[in-house]
Amino acid sequence: MKATAATVVLLLAAATAMANALAQTGAHGAAVSSPRARSARGVPLVLPEQFAPPQEAYASFPEPSTAADAAPAGPSTCQLRLAKIAVFQPLGTLVGPGDCGAPDAVQLQTVVLPDQTKVVVTPPATLRCPMAEQVADWLRDDVAPALGESGPPPRVLDNFDSYECRGRNRVRAAALSEHGRADAIDVRGFRLADGREINLTDISAARDLRAKIRASACARFSTVLGPGSDGYHEEHIHLDLAERHNGYKLCQWELREPPPPAQAESVPPADEASEQAEQAAAITASEVPLPRPRPLAANLLGSRGKKSETK
Repeated sequence: MKATAATVVLLLAAATAMANALAQTGAHGAAVSSPRARSARGVPLVLPEQFAPPQEAYASFPEPSTAADAAPAGPSTCQLRLAKIAVFQPLGTLVGPGDCGAPDAVQLQTVVLPDQTKVVVTPPATLRCPMAEQVADWLRDDVAPALGESGPPPRVLDNFDSYECRGRNRVRAAALSEHGRADAIDVRGFRLADGREINLTDISAARDLRAKIRASACARFSTVLGPGSDGYHEEHIHLDLAERHNGYKLCQWELREPPPPAQAESVPPADEASEQAEQAAAITASEVPLPRPRPLAANLLGSRGKKSETK
């Protein structure tokens, strides 16, 4: 009897141990961990879009794919090039709902011109490193020389928008904008060293300057949208590096000009006006119109009345 009881106790203990082991292993023997444990190991959690934090919160969070990614990775080749011409903060991989996000993102803060003066990006632009590098090269090689031909160099780039998880033109259910891939920037204009501001969509700004900046932007970027493109870019210029079939580029930026001044009606001088009045008053007697001739019937009636009076 005692042996039987001991056997039962051993079987129960073995069953309990097996149950605990199964509770800590998956169907294929893989360990199951809690979300907190997965987060502690550096494995990202995928949240439904309705529960995800605002997109701005993603800008500074990289997306490690394995526990090894928890260690800081070295700068990319693009970042090494960008560090020579700009001041930026590396952000790693941006994470967003759906297709939003980008690898090798940076926060572009300042561009260093060839003469070592700086152009501050206000506010700092969150972009993929290749896009940030293209913006820096555009400022250094194209915009600054164009502005320097007619005045002081730029000191501030007015950044209207960069990384933002949204559809094109903020239209609901539209295709994902390049802003959602950190591959686009909207530029309003520049502030110069003397404090003046150049707005790229201002019709009063020098047309030649706007034409040079437009030509350089269309040569560097895949998409350039401004006034006259689609009604959504009347007050800023959209630039991106969208990849299209056969390298197709889109450049739609209308260089508008102020309307011509209204021409006032010509008023003759005072001397000429008085001379014309004198000529109108000096009418000769031969030019005075004579009264219309009397009708023939009236003449006949008048002659008959005179004859009756004499009878």
